[in-house]
Amino acid sequence: MSNGPAPSFRREFLRFLAASPLFAQPPAITDPKDAINVMDFELLAQKALPPAHWGFLASGVNGDVTLRRNVEAMDHYQLRARRLSGVAAPDLSSNLFGENWTMPFYLSAVGLQRQYHPDAELVTARAAKEQRAMVMLSTTSSQSIEAVTKAYGAAPWYQLYMPRDWGETEKMVRRVESTGCRVMSWTVDTLAGRRTETSLRFARTDTRNCMGCHRSHPITGSLAERNRHLPMFAGLSGEYNPPNADWTYLDRLKKMTSMKVLIKGIDTAEDAVLAREHGADGVIVSNHGGRATETGRGTMEILPEVIDAVKGQIPVLVDGGFRRGTDILKALAIGARAVGIGRPYIWGLAAFGQPGVERVVQILRAELAMIMQQIGTGSISQINRAYILRNGAKL
Repeated sequence: MSNGPAPSFRREFLRFLAASPLFAQPPAITDPKDAINVMDFELLAQKALPPAHWGFLASGVNGDVTLRRNVEAMDHYQLRARRLSGVAAPDLSSNLFGENWTMPFYLSAVGLQRQYHPDAELVTARAAKEQRAMVMLSTTSSQSIEAVTKAYGAAPWYQLYMPRDWGETEKMVRRVESTGCRVMSWTVDTLAGRRTETSLRFARTDTRNCMGCHRSHPITGSLAERNRHLPMFAGLSGEYNPPNADWTYLDRLKKMTSMKVLIKGIDTAEDAVLAREHGADGVIVSNHGGRATETGRGTMEILPEVIDAVKGQIPVLVDGGFRRGTDILKALAIGARAVGIGRPYIWGLAAFGQPGVERVVQILRAELAMIMQQIGTGSISQINRAYILRNGAKL
């Protein structure tokens, strides 16, 4: 018996493997236009960022289970494609709170964007303006809402981390309202704090002097000390997230402002109903990109119960784990009115600045338009649960 293939055969086999596209190394991406999907930007961002900044972006909480579930949950849903529908040019436009959107997804609030680009949120705002995308600004932004409004050409939506002092909350809300902002989203999923273990592990491998780009040490310094140096906390204590907040805080917030008030961080049908009963103008199904509570539930697993609970009386938005146009369509088919995109555009920002952010938007928009054609729907308003299954069954 032979002890193995002859040397000449092995050489030929290795040549075959080397020529196979399965083993071919993709060329390095030096231009955002060369990216095929938004995940192409992830490794580029990791290479561009120092360890501590990458760890902060990549981290979930505890063991990162919920972070992974957000992405994995997309695979629990399947689409029902319809043929010969005659859809040549799908209409991606929609209307929310009286505002016309060119596409049903937006750039969700991500704080401290100077970690990823020197001009931070100004770059994101310019990219959103260029691509006619809605953008939401974080309370912990590296740039002020006034500067972002100028760069964007209109007031962005505002994501509120509520100051612990009610008088400071009033000052912040009045300031935001004065820019012409029409929609404010109160984030309620981190009131009890969180354990971002992956972020801490990466930070410990970073040998740089953190004080070179931070006013206080990001690990040993206090959160309030850091926040006092951020533009949206100018003149304030820097303390936010009142741990004793309850639904009466929403009542008071609604009385304070004429802006639409959304509750961001809803994870159950029961809380969606309470939000509606206390006057919320909408809810955002969100677990902070897996950075709030280690529930082990992806937001797409939560979305159907929230949609069913509010009975169409207020709009439901969703974020967390969206990476493809098909993901966006699945959420719209379940009943979401809009989808928030977080990490992907920050990957683009870190890797290429404004062109990177724009390319992420372009890819997702093109993917969404294509899948709309493939399933046979010509407009966002036509998308419904007839197009989707969950684990092979109708919702």
